[in-house]
Amino acid sequence: MLLFIWGIISQSPINDYTANLREKSSEASKWKDPLYIEIQQKAKQYEIPPQNAVIDRVWKAIPGYNGLKVNVEASYRNMKKGGVFDAQKLVYEQVSPSVHLNDLPPAPIYRGHPEKPMVAFLINVAWGEEYIPKMLETLKKYHVQATFFLEGRWVKKHPEMAKMIVDAGHEIGNHSYSHPDLKTLDNSSIRQELQKTNEIIEATTGVTCKWFAPPSGSYRDDVVNIAHDLHMYTIMWSVDTIDWQKPSPSVIVKRVTSKLHPGAMILMHPTSSTAEALEPLITAIQPTYDIGTVSMLLDEKRIVKK
Repeated sequence: MLLFIWGIISQSPINDYTANLREKSSEASKWKDPLYIEIQQKAKQYEIPPQNAVIDRVWKAIPGYNGLKVNVEASYRNMKKGGVFDAQKLVYEQVSPSVHLNDLPPAPIYRGHPEKPMVAFLINVAWGEEYIPKMLETLKKYHVQATFFLEGRWVKKHPEMAKMIVDAGHEIGNHSYSHPDLKTLDNSSIRQELQKTNEIIEATTGVTCKWFAPPSGSYRDDVVNIAHDLHMYTIMWSVDTIDWQKPSPSVIVKRVTSKLHPGAMILMHPTSSTAEALEPLITAIQPTYDIGTVSMLLDEKRIVKK
């Protein structure tokens, strides 16, 4: 009988009311806690404002970068047990900029945000398929995802290898259909080169391209605008391996590491030199920078390293 009565009381509105009072009491005491007050007071000095995407005079389109705001409530819960302020236990929320890459007029992109500790590998493929398996093996070993820009004609000739790249978790971009100098073509031909490549890549791999890399980096404003009309951004690079000259792997590593910077987009091709240089290049870069796809690099998400 007593157990029955206790069960009714424990589920009654009285119990809910008591719990609510305890919660309100805890909330009130929090506001008086010197630790909570200290976190509130110091929060501003640890916050970082977001940075808008901009058109730079030299680097053209540069993506925005999220800021950081201190979550006072979560930080308080994180420090409450210790009872003292500890900056290492601050909990942050990312704050998005007000101007994004897609708010900017069409412009080529040469690099990621200059404060983002990440770089991207841009691998342009119109030949060199014999070196791709080794490159994929190395990328897998070091858990690196790259962006492969595929020529449409190459995809038509090597559909299984194109699917292999996608199945390995890498990003796919458009590298024109027949590798022409796009700057010299009329607008109709430019559009056909890009559309035809998008169609064959999508039919072969199921991927819809968001990024476009003009062959040899040759473009004019019309090329950028047409790519934009086709829902693609034009991607250039800020560090060049110049691997088509077939230098030794050590030259490639030195060439890249000497010019490395936050937000770097590193251009390479499937060559014997690059296949050999890839492992030492990755191990030289990874202690300082994350390595990701173009999408990862140009994303506004801030990388917060402890």
